Amino acid sequence: MPVKHIVIQGGTDGMGRATGLACLERGDAVTVVGRDEGKGKSFLSAAAELGVQERASFIRADLSLISENERVITEVKNAYPAVDALVLCARHYLSRRRETAEGHEATFALFYLSRYLLCHGLRDLLEKAEQPVILNVAGPGSPVGEIHWDDLEFTRGYDGLVAQMQAGKANDLLGAAFADKHAADRTRYVLINPGSVSTSFSGEYDAATQRHIDMMKRVAKPVAAGIVPIVEALYAPPAEPLSALVEGRPMSVRDKSFDLHDARRLDECTRELLSR
Repeated sequence: MPVKHIVIQGGTDGMGRATGLACLERGDAVTVVGRDEGKGKSFLSAAAELGVQERASFIRADLSLISENERVITEVKNAYPAVDALVLCARHYLSRRRETAEGHEATFALFYLSRYLLCHGLRDLLEKAEQPVILNVAGPGSPVGEIHWDDLEFTRGYDGLVAQMQAGKANDLLGAAFADKHAADRTRYVLINPGSVSTSFSGEYDAATQRHIDMMKRVAKPVAAGIVPIVEALYAPPAEPLSALVEGRPMSVRDKSFDLHDARRLDECTRELLSR
């Protein structure tokens, strides 16, 4: 079997890291992208312990920055003739609003804009693969969360949970818009909700939210169980241009979470934002 080339955004921690190591053990080449150099080196050390260090690589990047995502795209294009899978995992909770150095609200920038940029920026490499797939690990079909059309970046009344929920909903619409625009392409787009997983829960929390996170960690499934539907979809992508999985079970993409009118509207808003 030919070696697959897999890129994992947010691959230095939690489910992204575990997915990367699982893919390395299956004989594939993995590039993980993340901000923390120490975690990146730890991933490479884990690959060395498995004896597969020649197939593992790390790109250090602050994925909340548009310019850094563009650099990552360039580096991947220089490294690989094709990309078989793009796995999107990066997120970071912020109880208090923060702007990036480029002036964007940080949750929106990392959890949504980075995924948008990588999906579209690596599309040509994905199309060169035999069975390409984008796996967006976000939380499709959640009954909470809405797009705040008049204030996407929460310049007024920021709330950390509301910002996270909006970004999750935006990823549903990203998948719908991508599949709508590229339905005739080879690349399959899969939105994955792994359920409650005891991952790193990267974030900066106020005291009340931290107590809730600590409780969730105690009762959530282990990471090894959480990545099962991710790995399954990576190696056996669904046939449809767009799919959504909740803990491995398919859900209808006719759900209102994937409304095509809203998907096209958000895509247009995003392109306008990125062109400024």
